[in-house]
Amino acid sequence: MTKIIMCGCCGAMGRMITDLSNADEDIEIVAGVDVKANRDLKYPIFESISDCDIDADVVVDFSRPDALADILNYCEERAIAAVLCTTGYTDEQVADIEDASKKVPILRSANMSLGINVLLKLLKDATKVFGAEGFDIEIVEKHHNQKVDAPSGTALALADAVNDAADGAYHYVYDRSDKHEKRDSKEIGISAVRGGTIVGDHDVIFAGSDEVITFSHRAYSKAVFGKGALAAAKFMAGKPAGRYDMSDVING
Repeated sequence: MTKIIMCGCCGAMGRMITDLSNADEDIEIVAGVDVKANRDLKYPIFESISDCDIDADVVVDFSRPDALADILNYCEERAIAAVLCTTGYTDEQVADIEDASKKVPILRSANMSLGINVLLKLLKDATKVFGAEGFDIEIVEKHHNQKVDAPSGTALALADAVNDAADGAYHYVYDRSDKHEKRDSKEIGISAVRGGTIVGDHDVIFAGSDEVITFSHRAYSKAVFGKGALAAAKFMAGKPAGRYDMSDVING
């Protein structure tokens, strides 16, 4: 059985993952970390992960970027794996993750869903065809009105998949309101919409002469992210130090 410490356990995703774990015989959440304790949860909750003294195999984080340093320190001290599902990290924090992965196993993904991670693969193939033919590429992402970062980490991951397939030929444009010029052929435009209770919509548009191809992913429930996080936790338990992503989980 994989034993998990759930960071952000009282948030929407933390509660979702707790419910999913209750139905999974191979998973047990042994402790939670959150500044707001929820007494309905059946496991002990700590305000800081540094206060947690319960043995576990994996830390799963769905909290906020400012919790990263404590999580990495904890995992290094305890020699346990981390599954980082939080988005909005700075470049410095990304570098800290890379450094920590030399000591402990760390999986980081901007989106935990199976569909998105298969889409990342498909986009690389599509870019090799449509990019070579001069198709313009735009990404539109939509999320609920409580999401604090924009563009989404998933949108950036989609853009990175395209750009990797094109050997870094593209640059990203987030706002054209101050531009009065034609679109650069090597732009990837990234637009963010925030409203209502949208769980997560992502469209990658390849627009050419007389035809448009759109790759779309719609998440109708946060459960898709929770299921992916639990699959990642099972996969990461006992792994050697290194940087992992959801493609490793998918490929087994």
